[in-house]
Amino acid sequence: MKLLIISHTSHYQRSNEIVGFSPTISEINYLSKYFDSIIHLAVLHPNIKGPRSAIKYNSDNIKFVPIKPFGGSTILKKINVIFRSITLLFTLKKYLKQVDIFQFRAPTSIGVFLIPYLIWFTNKKGWFKYAGNWNQKNAPYSYKFQKSLLINNKINKVTINGFWEKQPEHCLSFENPCLYKEDRLIGQKIIQKKEFSRPWNICFAGALNDDKGIPIILNALEKFSKKNLIEAVHFVGDGDKKNQYKIKADKLNMNIIFHGNLERSSLFEIYKKCHFLLLPTKSEGFPKVVAEAANFGCLSIVTSTSAIPHYIKHDYNGFLWKPNNISFELLFENILTKTKTNDLNSFKLNAYKFAEDFTYDNYLDNIIEKIIHPELN
Repeated sequence: MKLLIISHTSHYQRSNEIVGFSPTISEINYLSKYFDSIIHLAVLHPNIKGPRSAIKYNSDNIKFVPIKPFGGSTILKKINVIFRSITLLFTLKKYLKQVDIFQFRAPTSIGVFLIPYLIWFTNKKGWFKYAGNWNQKNAPYSYKFQKSLLINNKINKVTINGFWEKQPEHCLSFENPCLYKEDRLIGQKIIQKKEFSRPWNICFAGALNDDKGIPIILNALEKFSKKNLIEAVHFVGDGDKKNQYKIKADKLNMNIIFHGNLERSSLFEIYKKCHFLLLPTKSEGFPKVVAEAANFGCLSIVTSTSAIPHYIKHDYNGFLWKPNNISFELLFENILTKTKTNDLNSFKLNAYKFAEDFTYDNYLDNIIEKIIHPELN
C-alpha cells in the first residue's frame, strides 16, 4: 500500500541531506515499516540550516517532494500565495494518482484550500490528522474553518487529541507517538533507580516564547523561597526571545542552563535526571514532551488545557495548573516544598504507565485497525 502525506512540516538542506522537524520525521520513518512506499509533500527552506534537533529520513521507501514556503508580510508575498496555491494543487493531484491512501496534517495555512479539495474533489481514500488543540478557544479563523470542514466531512476519518463531549463518530481519539519499545525498556530501568529527593532537577522542553510560559517559569523561580532546594533548571529549545530570557535568568543566582535545540537522545538524558517538567503553556493539543518526560519518571507541572487533563491527573501522575484557581508561583512552591517524597515516588510509576499509550507501536496499530482496515474489527 502506498501513502501520500501532505503537511506544512519544515525541511532544511544540511550538506547533501534533507532533514526535517524531528517528531514528524520520526513518525513517518516508523510508518514506512508498514507501507510499501510513502511520499511526503512538505515545505523546504533551502537556505536555512535548521535546528540541531532536525533529523533525516531513514528508509529508502520514503520520497520527499518539496514545496515552497507559503505566506509573508508584504503585499507581493501575499499575492504570490495565490500562484503557489494553484501550483500546489496540481502537484497534489499528480501524486494522489500514485498512491492508495493519503494523510493530511492540519491545522495549517495550506489546509484552507487543500482540505476542501481533498474532501470534495477527490475520491481517494484518506484521513486527516488534526494535531492542534481540538477545543481551542479564540482559535484563528483559518483553524476554525478547517475544523468545521473536518467535523462536517463524513467520508474521511479525522484523528484528534483527547476525548470530547459530542465528538463525531468519524473523529477518532489518537495519541501522537513519541516512544519506541527501546525507550520504554530504558525508562523502566530509570524509574526503578530514580528517587524523588532534594535537591530538585527541573526542565522545560519546547519553543522558547511567551505562549509556552517561559516568563511564568522565570517568575516562579524568582519568587521561590528556598532556592537551595533546586540543583539545576534546564531549558531545551530555542526562540527569538532566548537572550532576553537568559538575561533575566542570570539575575536569579541559580544554576539555569539554556541548551538550545537538542537531538532526541540528548533531550532524553535530561528527562532521566530531572524530577519535574514545567509547561505553563497557553494552548496545546497534547504536548509530546509530557509523555516523553513521563516515560523517564519526570513529572509534569502543566496547564490544564485541551487534552492534557484527559491524561494527566493531578496528584496522581503529574500536576495540573488551573490559572483561575491558583498562581503558578504558588503551585510550584507547594509541590516542591510540601509534597511527600513517598507520594512523588508513587506518581512517577503512574506517569510511566500512562506513557505506554504514546508508543509508535500503539499508533501504527490504531491506524491499521481504525483507519485502513476498520472492517476487520
